[in-house]
Amino acid sequence: MSRRIDAYLKNLISEDRFSFYEAVRDFSDEVIAPRLLTWEREHQLVSDEAIREMAELGLFGLPVPEDMGGQGGDHLDLVLMGMALAYHSQSVAITPGAAVSLGTKPLLLCGNESQRKEHLPDLAAGKRMFVFGLSEPGRGSDAANPQVTAIRDGKHWIIRGEKCWSTNAAWASHVVVHALTDPDAPNGLRSTCFIVPMNLDGVHYQEMAGKKVWQQSSTGSISFDGVRVDDSAILGEEGGGFKVMVTTLNGGRLFIAGLALGSLSFALDRCSKYVQEREQFDDLPIGRFQRVQDVI
Repeated sequence: MSRRIDAYLKNLISEDRFSFYEAVRDFSDEVIAPRLLTWEREHQLVSDEAIREMAELGLFGLPVPEDMGGQGGDHLDLVLMGMALAYHSQSVAITPGAAVSLGTKPLLLCGNESQRKEHLPDLAAGKRMFVFGLSEPGRGSDAANPQVTAIRDGKHWIIRGEKCWSTNAAWASHVVVHALTDPDAPNGLRSTCFIVPMNLDGVHYQEMAGKKVWQQSSTGSISFDGVRVDDSAILGEEGGGFKVMVTTLNGGRLFIAGLALGSLSFALDRCSKYVQEREQFDDLPIGRFQRVQDVI
């Protein structure tokens, strides 16, 4: 179904990009929208079936190179996906959005060749999902100094602590853990990121309850009780965790803007429809009144 914003987009982006936007828009209208009320009434997360369908559409492989099974897209494609899906539900949109911008992106930007070959094809196919373990119960804005620690023990690292507000935790196969590794190092060099499988001994996940928004999106707390990993789990460089974090978040913020545009587009369409139907003063649609037109 066409949206008011479509006419503007068609003049701003290439035909190929607009075709991609249309495909995601139609999927949102025909597949996602009819299920939303049930999910909301029954307090359900986005269904596994819907995640599988989004994977079949290629959304989880959006930035992954084509030779690794992805779409070879860029930040603009990510924003267009967010706009198309968030029109009906930001909860649905953030699921592939966070999986790509916070899960797959750090591996694309900072992973070594072995890590990329091991994980990217399955991430693109939706068979795996990475979450970004950054926020902590006692740390939000001061994310450069995590309380989760990783202490070297011979050839291994022992990870202890807790991450919270991890989007997509319910479906995660791995978590990228931002951990303090050298408290005496200069600021910005104290932390390291590790790729940690969720099925390792000592990794525990719990869904966080009581959210007022994004209620169909999974948001979890992930704790680490003496989890052991070796150097092959390091993402980027030892002491380079802050760089991984900043590089990842810069791209993710663009997707959030796409969510806002999608929601605003929905509000504009619904308001425009309402003012054509609502009548006052001699059965005139209120959309005929100048003040209402000014607001819209």
